[in-house]
Amino acid sequence: MIDISTIFSPLVSMIMHNWYFIPILLIILFSSTPFVKGLLGEMLVNFVLNIRLNKDKYHLIKNVTLPTEDGTTQIDHIVVSEYGIFVIETKNMKGWIFGDEKQKTWTQKIYKHTSKFQNPLHQNYKHTKTIESALNIDPSQIFSVVVFVGDSTFKTVMPENVTYAGGLIRYIKSKTIKVLSQNEVEKIISIIESGRLSRTLKTHREHVKHVKNIVKEKENNNSCPKCGSELVLRIAKQGINKGNEFYGCSSYPRCRYTAALANV
Repeated sequence: MIDISTIFSPLVSMIMHNWYFIPILLIILFSSTPFVKGLLGEMLVNFVLNIRLNKDKYHLIKNVTLPTEDGTTQIDHIVVSEYGIFVIETKNMKGWIFGDEKQKTWTQKIYKHTSKFQNPLHQNYKHTKTIESALNIDPSQIFSVVVFVGDSTFKTVMPENVTYAGGLIRYIKSKTIKVLSQNEVEKIISIIESGRLSRTLKTHREHVKHVKNIVKEKENNNSCPKCGSELVLRIAKQGINKGNEFYGCSSYPRCRYTAALANV
């Protein structure tokens, strides 16, 4: 009979003597989860911002949760400088990315698998408006930036403020006109730091709950689940359902999603 302890004993001994590998192992094991992927993406952007920006000119504030009228909003990174306030949204994704500035949803394609996700520019719009309201400043002093990390490739032309990690610093440094004084910069940093919610697990959980409620509300509204366009009432003109009413995507024929009345 095989003594199982003789099999696992060397493994346990190796782990005990090399305990510093445990965090790395855990990251590898859970790196496929959305939460950890997002966290790793934010860590990478944080690293790039820290080493590539002059700390005397650019002040980095990360993982900021701010209260809003309907709950909270969470901002990955805020860079404050005399050249403006940069509000940064991070996306850790792979595959081909399709989208444009005005679309509600963008498309991610990995081999034969296609999925939709919210236009990150629209997502970051709420962040910039929250900052604008909290600071009571002109929107021209705020710059929205979306940065993609991971093995992703844009297959459509993106606006200049949607970039990869390598282009993030170039975009920030491309703003060379001073729009804020040094005193204003210091005041803005103080307002954000004092207005942010405490960086605790409770704050994160409450924000996640708020986001889930928003997603649930959107799922219940009259939007196409495939492309995000409005569903419109139509009448079948042929086939076995001729004369019956149904909901069809307003983007037809580009999107051919349909739903029975009872399913909307």
